[in-house]
Amino acid sequence: MACLLSNSHISANIITVVIINSGCRGMAQKKLGEMNMLQKHRFTGVLALFAAVMGLGLGTASATQTTQAAAKTGTYAWFAGQNYHGHQVITVNKNRATFSKADLSTKRGAWAKYGNLDRQNRVTTANAMLSKKLMPKRARQALTVNPTGWHNKKIGSGYLFNRSHLIGYQLTGQNNNWKNLMTGTASLNTPGMEHYENQVAVYLRRSTRNYVRYRVEPVFRGRELLARGVHMMAQSVGSNSVRFNVYIFNVQKGVSLNYSTGNSVVSKAAMAKPAKKVVKKTTKKTVKKTVKKVVKKPAKKTTKKVVRKAAPAYVYVVPNGKVYHLHRTCRTLKRSKHISKITLKAAKARHLRQCKVG
Repeated sequence: MACLLSNSHISANIITVVIINSGCRGMAQKKLGEMNMLQKHRFTGVLALFAAVMGLGLGTASATQTTQAAAKTGTYAWFAGQNYHGHQVITVNKNRATFSKADLSTKRGAWAKYGNLDRQNRVTTANAMLSKKLMPKRARQALTVNPTGWHNKKIGSGYLFNRSHLIGYQLTGQNNNWKNLMTGTASLNTPGMEHYENQVAVYLRRSTRNYVRYRVEPVFRGRELLARGVHMMAQSVGSNSVRFNVYIFNVQKGVSLNYSTGNSVVSKAAMAKPAKKVVKKTTKKTVKKTVKKVVKKPAKKTTKKVVRKAAPAYVYVVPNGKVYHLHRTCRTLKRSKHISKITLKAAKARHLRQCKVG
């Protein structure tokens, strides 16, 4: 309520005070008549009334400001009012999700819903009832969407910005979806959001009966194009295997961000490439073992000496035969009637050969 003292004229007999109140339909004007002894008291009363009306208006405005400043924890206005103080992730409501019983219903099965872009083409909210059925079975393709505030540049550790999915690709397979992508710093994306997405993914892969209620909302201040942070909330249905309620600031160490445009100023420290970790190799001293080489001597071949029997002095022959026989019992002599015994020397002189049979 606003009040205005439009005219105040004091004379010996007349004081005119006009008070205009914007909450009234017309102008309230009173003309005081002649005053005798009570003039001063009445004038003082009018001033008191004016002061009271003014105080009422100021008090109402002050109360309104106080109500706006004390935004309820966990609301969009509360998140938008948070400032980064060194901790990129803060827990909300003791890390417990605030889904209602109806929100956790699985009657519709698995589903995902992405809010429409706002008037600044900014991404809004993504909600889902996640299950293994929604998870992709093929590799992700390259991203081509440029969300609001996208002014990427190289820094020491890689690139400053990522096209951050509200609901990670590994959970629903949504890739180049304008309603599911925002400009997020490298640290917001990894390890920030990815840390919590992995918790959900591991749980879903265990069984097709596992469900997780999931909600992700980027938070902007006013008409800024770059989000100040992301509110992530998840709750596994029927258990507390997965449960978190966090707010992750969209910041990057050593980089000053202009949230209105997405432009940035990178410090020298952030431009420096991270030092390579020197892994000390524990070199084990190789103790030389004196191995005695055992030279194996080749085994002596035991050659069996063939002992030849001494040639007999006498042999056996038949008339007109061409061989001589060493034994009288040679089977080739069984049919012979005339067998002669002669010396071996005589048999050789006659050019007889030795019988091969015996």
